[in-house]
Amino acid sequence: MDNLSFEEAFTQLEEAVAALQDGQLPLDRALHYYQEGMKLAQRCNELLQAAELTVQKLSVDSSGTLSVDPLEM
Repeated sequence: MDNLSFEEAFTQLEEAVAALQDGQLPLDRALHYYQEGMKLAQRCNELLQAAELTVQKLSVDSSGTLSVDPLEM
């Protein structure tokens, strides 16, 4: 699961949510989908946090203080 892209993890998470919302799963399958969904949600969150760090801008002011600012496009 650690090698899934955001898109792959999100698609699988959507599938897990849809299966759980159906309400027709036996308890053991529902627990499986829930556990997988939690792992996939964590993977998506990690990838989003990494992307957020990538799009921040480092700058140094006149006194030499380093600051991190959102990257404005």
